Amino acid sequence: MPLAELDESCRAVLFTEARSANKFTDTPVTEEKLREIYDLFRYPPTQSNTNPLRILFVQSPEARQRLLPHMSEGNREKTATAPATAVLAVDLDFHEYIPQLFPTRAHARERYAGDPELRERHARFNAALQVGYFTLAVRAVGLAAGPMAGFDAPGVDAEFFADSSWRSLVVMNFGEPAEGAWFPERLPRLSFEQATNSI
Repeated sequence: MPLAELDESCRAVLFTEARSANKFTDTPVTEEKLREIYDLFRYPPTQSNTNPLRILFVQSPEARQRLLPHMSEGNREKTATAPATAVLAVDLDFHEYIPQLFPTRAHARERYAGDPELRERHARFNAALQVGYFTLAVRAVGLAAGPMAGFDAPGVDAEFFADSSWRSLVVMNFGEPAEGAWFPERLPRLSFEQATNSI
């Protein structure tokens, strides 16, 4: 049976017209909306269904003030004024959940437990995939996303994750886009011919 195909308007929301936002309105992002994002984000695939990405929603003004000194200068103001911010982190102890997430291969937990280098390589690769899924989930619920790598990751880790196995990958602002949210023009992309080959 063929799968349903997204129409052009849906493709535009997720891909062709979507862009990273730099300014947002002050309309709050509710907990209900955060749960809606998560309920979409959690379904796309990861290797062996390990799902190593973790999300810290920076909600309170106090937490926001703790985050801001670790943002690069160009990202500090937009993070200070965004209605919602998330630190997307990788859980280096993701393997502890394998018996829950892949019961028929619960024994894989021991393999990862005994090989920290393999565990971290697996975790970071799959969490990076999930950052993309999270971005699409934000767009799918009608919000704009502004993912950022410009921050002091060791500083964020010390501030928020000192007593955990989480390590920050990306900080993302999201909410309703404000006037001036986008750069004047979309930056170019590689053509099909430049980026693909067939054998």
